[in-house]
Amino acid sequence: MSEDRQGRRYPQNLQGVLQLAVDAGSAAEGPTPVEPMSEERKTWLREALADVCKGQMDEVEQMKQCLAILHKEEGSEQEREGEEEREEGDEDERESAFEMLSELCENLDNARDLLTLGGLDLCVSQYLCHIQSGLRWRAAELIASCAQNMPQVQVHLLNIRALPKLLQLTDSDPHPTVRVKALYAVSCLVREQDAGLQAFLSHDGFSVLMRGMQSENEKLRTKSAFLLLNLLTSHPEQKDTVVSMGMVQQLVSVLRTPHSPFHEHVLGALCCLVEDFPQGLKDCRNPGLGLEELLRQRAKELQGKDESQEELDFCERLRLMCFQRQQPSDDNGMDR
Repeated sequence: MSEDRQGRRYPQNLQGVLQLAVDAGSAAEGPTPVEPMSEERKTWLREALADVCKGQMDEVEQMKQCLAILHKEEGSEQEREGEEEREEGDEDERESAFEMLSELCENLDNARDLLTLGGLDLCVSQYLCHIQSGLRWRAAELIASCAQNMPQVQVHLLNIRALPKLLQLTDSDPHPTVRVKALYAVSCLVREQDAGLQAFLSHDGFSVLMRGMQSENEKLRTKSAFLLLNLLTSHPEQKDTVVSMGMVQQLVSVLRTPHSPFHEHVLGALCCLVEDFPQGLKDCRNPGLGLEELLRQRAKELQGKDESQEELDFCERLRLMCFQRQQPSDDNGMDR
């Protein structure tokens, strides 16, 4: 469907049609007198406008059809009990409906329409807790697609308490893909959204991120560390909350696990907690953590690896902030 859209010669919304009309009226070269629009051009523009409106209506109808498929779940589970083949077919149909909705809602107008049609309420009330993991993660993915850069959708999802459910899925769902997609949706609700951040804090979201970084799921570890770094960078006022949880000690513990690319984000988060924050600096300097030697060894391992340059930069920056001014006097103030 995306390829079909890209191939259209007409715009995809009414604003684009208006621009098309302006462009069509100003396309002539040179200072020619203003003349009435030719019948041919009127016909072409009229057809283009009709085609665009038809395309928009078609997409709304497609969303309605998808929602009708998803609504079939309601009140029919007992009727299908024991009919395994039919259940599998119905699950495939619903998964396809979710995939179609996710594609359609890449268009922000469609995401807004889905909100109006009640599709997001359906996702939160029925599918985030669905027994089938394939439907849980697709519901979370659709929520993320609609919420991204859409304050109106974000506020609605927060009002219907989507965030606590998504945090719970991130924290404890048995299926790894569900956890990753749920965290993606959490990110879309809390980044650049003050109300989302407050809800995140009230549900101990930073602890969820910490446990995500300690999981065996590589994607979850990476996305948890990245979101932590992003939130600390955007909201330095949260340093006290995070440090008081023992986050410095936990992050250093994560760095001692077998090396992984996501350690770059962990080091970045530690840099945030140290910069202009005395308690974070004090925690990092605690001799019991052995952080200085860990950073020295890590920097040595990363030397000469172009793909690890940013991690090396964070490593060196953290070492300088924490330990450069602590060198013994007989070292002449030089970093060992």
